[in-house]
Amino acid sequence: MKKNFLTLLLVALTLIPLAGMSQTKNKMGHINSNDLLVMMPERKTAETSLQTFAKSLEDQLGSMSNEYEKKLTEYQTNAKVMADPVREAKEEELADLERRIRDFQVKAQQSIAKKEEQLMEPMIEKANQAINDVAKENGFTYVFDTASGSLLVFPDTDDILPLVKTKLGL
Repeated sequence: MKKNFLTLLLVALTLIPLAGMSQTKNKMGHINSNDLLVMMPERKTAETSLQTFAKSLEDQLGSMSNEYEKKLTEYQTNAKVMADPVREAKEEELADLERRIRDFQVKAQQSIAKKEEQLMEPMIEKANQAINDVAKENGFTYVFDTASGSLLVFPDTDDILPLVKTKLGL
């Protein structure tokens, strides 16, 4: 009798946690964060600011290129009549200007990427906060971002984009 009681107690203790686990259901949702970011009104302001910034860098690059073209044309026109030291100095000047243009292009691209990151960061934080709030308010255990491209297959879940749009007033 004592042996049966211990066996029954052992079985009960192993089944109780399993019963509890089967009752907790994970609620999953998904959202395309890129779609959300495109809808946010701050996006248009950020894009305009980024375009203005890029245009100023493009104008500077154009100015440098015009200077290079002018000096190159002058060199090509007069190279045959230049003394060797003058010609070598002009060639070095052109090579230096080419290098500065290439360096400027690299730095400009890096500056544009950094500016875009600075402009997007507050929007991304706002969107993430709204997503977290909606998930908490609606009991979602997991929310998948389908914009990342790393999630190729996912189970049927609720798309929480409409809820987040409502949360953001979009």
